[in-house]
Amino acid sequence: MKILVVDDEDDVLGLVSASLERAGYAVVAVRTGEDALEALKKEKPDLVVLDLMLPGIQGLDVCRQIRHNPEYSNIPIVILSAKSSEVDRVLGFEMGADDYITKPFSVRELVHRVRVSLGRASLKPKKADDDRGTFSCKGLFVDFDKYEVVVKGRRIDLSPIAAKLLFFFAKNPGKVYTRDQLLDQVWGNEVFVTPRSVDVQISRVRKLIEQDPQKPRYIVTIANVGYKFDDSGA
Repeated sequence: MKILVVDDEDDVLGLVSASLERAGYAVVAVRTGEDALEALKKEKPDLVVLDLMLPGIQGLDVCRQIRHNPEYSNIPIVILSAKSSEVDRVLGFEMGADDYITKPFSVRELVHRVRVSLGRASLKPKKADDDRGTFSCKGLFVDFDKYEVVVKGRRIDLSPIAAKLLFFFAKNPGKVYTRDQLLDQVWGNEVFVTPRSVDVQISRVRKLIEQDPQKPRYIVTIANVGYKFDDSGA
């Protein structure tokens, strides 16, 4: 499998590349965001290890562009950054990262997390295996292939993680999920975020798709349990 490593520090780039190669992966190493986006087109990697502080296009912008491009949106992204605050980590996940590792880091842990992210990605259904390409309910239209959300004729722009959350609900209407189940299914069980992140993202999605976020018609709260997508009356 092929890994794209993006970091402007030569020592980190060399260490990560050598470690992944020893683990049996093919590695493409680049130093800038622009080169990363170009390598995505040419090399079609299976996973991206991405630094945030890059010259030119920043790492978060690279992450966002990957997630908003249907051709690459399923590629796992592991952020490797010296930015270690909770705000930075949450922002990374909101932009669509699958995992977040802070510098300084353990090479063994990095290789393990890369392996886990690749394994998790291999279990996700490909687009051709999806039950359907679109979903429509009470004025809400979701096109999974085109990565589009439309509410009563108005196109909605969602962050990658918010879109992933809404798409999961739209593919599983009427089913109740606990916060822990949503964390596992949407964020992944190797990502270190709290159940509170689910509440925050659902609140953001409601503000964008609901006429009255305080009285939601789509993603509804099931008291003392979790949430579900209410498709009654669809």
